[in-house]
Amino acid sequence: MGLKINDLLVGNYMSEYPISVKPDVTFNTVVEFMAEKGFATLIVMDEKSTKPLGIFTEREILRHVAAGGKSMDERVKQAFIEPYVSVTPDTPVIDAARLMISAKSRVLVFADGDKLIGTITASDMLKAFREMSETPSLDKVISEKIYHCPYDTTILDAAKLLDEKNIGSILVERESEFGIFTQRDLVRTFAKGIDVESKVGSYSSFPLITAKRGILANEAARIMAAKNIKRLGLTDNGSLVGIVTARDVVDAYQMAMTWYQ
Repeated sequence: MGLKINDLLVGNYMSEYPISVKPDVTFNTVVEFMAEKGFATLIVMDEKSTKPLGIFTEREILRHVAAGGKSMDERVKQAFIEPYVSVTPDTPVIDAARLMISAKSRVLVFADGDKLIGTITASDMLKAFREMSETPSLDKVISEKIYHCPYDTTILDAAKLLDEKNIGSILVERESEFGIFTQRDLVRTFAKGIDVESKVGSYSSFPLITAKRGILANEAARIMAAKNIKRLGLTDNGSLVGIVTARDVVDAYQMAMTWYQ
């Protein structure tokens, strides 16, 4: 028998000891650090305040590259710093999920009013939801509009498409199979100094990991955790028909929250 939805508390699943960065740090330093540690976000903290200014994400690197930026001397404070929503350790994970989806923001965890002690991401939430006996369908959250490009598309053109469509990944075609290129891959290539005119396919992950359409949310969460991925392709009769992200799976749970409560 799985746990009930309100038994799942943020404090048991959050990522502790969040990494912060000062506003005056350069993009170059941030990119190298994010690539080395595999971080998708960093918390921007000003020495004069005990509360974060906001969140620096991979999307800022994407915007920089897509705009033709080559110099990495730009400062974090010159970028768009994303807002966040706050919860406490005893907040139910499902409530944190609802906040994350409705506000389209990252979630930070505070104790004693203003003491930052952690973050909780979509991947963290999925670890919690996997412990439940009930699980929703993914039908309402599947992205059926799939953006893709040929293997020999340049990294720059792929970045422009990601930025234009406001998406976190693009599928890459190689003969009869698909791979995937994500914002995380872009950060890694930029950190290594790889020419943005290089073929995007050379820095994509092949093959795209897939499951059959009709898979339930907890099954998708288990595959994502086992493969350490945040995006799962869905197939029907051997053809790719959609894709779901970790955030989509969280969205499926929070939409169905009325079942569980």
